[in-house]
Amino acid sequence: MVRVSEFPDEGELVVCTVQNVKNFGAFVTLDEYDNKEGFIHIRDVATGWIKYIRDHVREGQKIVCKVLGVDSTKGHIDLSLKSVNEHQRREKIQQWKNENKAEKLMEIVAERLGKGTQQCYEEFGFELMEKYGTLYGAFEQCAANSESLKENEFEGPWTEVFVQVARENVTPPFVQIDGYLELTCPLPDGVDHIRNSLLDGMGSSTEKVKIQYVGAPRYRVLLTAPDYKAAEEEMKRVTDGIIASLKHCGGQGAFFREAK
Repeated sequence: MVRVSEFPDEGELVVCTVQNVKNFGAFVTLDEYDNKEGFIHIRDVATGWIKYIRDHVREGQKIVCKVLGVDSTKGHIDLSLKSVNEHQRREKIQQWKNENKAEKLMEIVAERLGKGTQQCYEEFGFELMEKYGTLYGAFEQCAANSESLKENEFEGPWTEVFVQVARENVTPPFVQIDGYLELTCPLPDGVDHIRNSLLDGMGSSTEKVKIQYVGAPRYRVLLTAPDYKAAEEEMKRVTDGIIASLKHCGGQGAFFREAK
């Protein structure tokens, strides 16, 4: 995995492979840092008293550890397994898998450009990592929005190839938010006006919108978008439009984030 720094930072979560288990601790290699060796003291393997260390770690196992300290002059990296909870472990493993995938995608980009992979990193890869947080994050955002590179002021013949590879190989990320509409219309055909206003609102959205009938006068609105900012903006636009449409027909409406 391509890294700007040679050693991890203190407090960082790292993916490790267990190499050798002793009674006093375990020696591991750091998958993301050129298999540099790290050590987990038995006191940092698990909470409480440990009778058999191999009940917690075994050779060949992939684990996620927290970096306790780094001595780059001696090459020592002290790690803790017990400081990583299950949620952090799953999240880190997924991130690690994503970055491995991103490196393979970068190789495809380099091949299509007729350049070396390292050259691509130097020309735009490292800058993408700085701007998007991770290389996979750059591919992910480009898969969701083909104008993302342009919006972030990246330019050059490589951008078209990068977006193409992203859209071919990465499923865009999505988030879902919801809220509730209370809609009333006193007219004899008020139900029709409410239905038409809801349909108009759904039809006007550029994102995926689903509306569920909860019970008069409440309707649940579910909206799916690439990120929370876009979702919130689109939710406001859609619900404001529905309410305005209904008011135009003599009805009333209000939007709430939580059910009353």
